[in-house]
Amino acid sequence: MASQAFVTELNNQRNYQRVVDPAYTCGMKAGRVWLEPGADCGVHSTEGHEETLVFLSGRGTAHIAGKDYPVGEGRVCYIPPHTEHNIINTGREPLVYVFCVAPVHPVRKGDGK
Repeated sequence: MASQAFVTELNNQRNYQRVVDPAYTCGMKAGRVWLEPGADCGVHSTEGHEETLVFLSGRGTAHIAGKDYPVGEGRVCYIPPHTEHNIINTGREPLVYVFCVAPVHPVRKGDGK
């Protein structure tokens, strides 16, 4: 379980950077992904988690459950639990985004959420 708030700086390296470790949260993890032109993150499933992607630069395609969605700078993408997806850089510049993944907990009736 999370014990305290913290801040992490994004680095300028052209690689994956973990920015939130689930060891220090209530189950959330997050990272910064840097995809070079033509690269993709690889097909994978969210399993029992939901995921949000915040695109910082570049452009590409989010292939989610058999559908393609345009993504890139200034866009945010939500991926529901148990959903296969892949992010592909279709542009000429790096596609950079931050992902946040959190376990899904059932919402109780009356929670107002």
